[in-house]
Amino acid sequence: MSEQTFTLYDLRVETIEGDRPFVCSHEVGSGFEVRGENIHMDAGKPFSLYALAALLPLLPPKQRPLNEFDWMATDHVIACPDPHCGARFRISRIGRQVVRRDDTTVEPLPENNPWKE
Repeated sequence: MSEQTFTLYDLRVETIEGDRPFVCSHEVGSGFEVRGENIHMDAGKPFSLYALAALLPLLPPKQRPLNEFDWMATDHVIACPDPHCGARFRISRIGRQVVRRDDTTVEPLPENNPWKE
């Protein structure tokens, strides 16, 4: 068993009010959680497919430790992709887990990893 581990944060994405009325079908407070690679939607509450599509690229970086000067470490409120809609989505870290590399891949770690800092 490998002792190679990394940290992932669990996230909560929640619909909040912006400075304009909602145009889309968003509901304040509706959202979902991201735990590991899985999305857990709020039971019985809708969440816009288009908003989800806009948020998805931001979630994996938000799950990882970030440099304090990286904009991803400070910008947590995301606008609805519809430019006429006032909805916003707040991304919050709600937990932390240590993940074993062996549980996520069968690919061996390269000797000269170009991604290592």
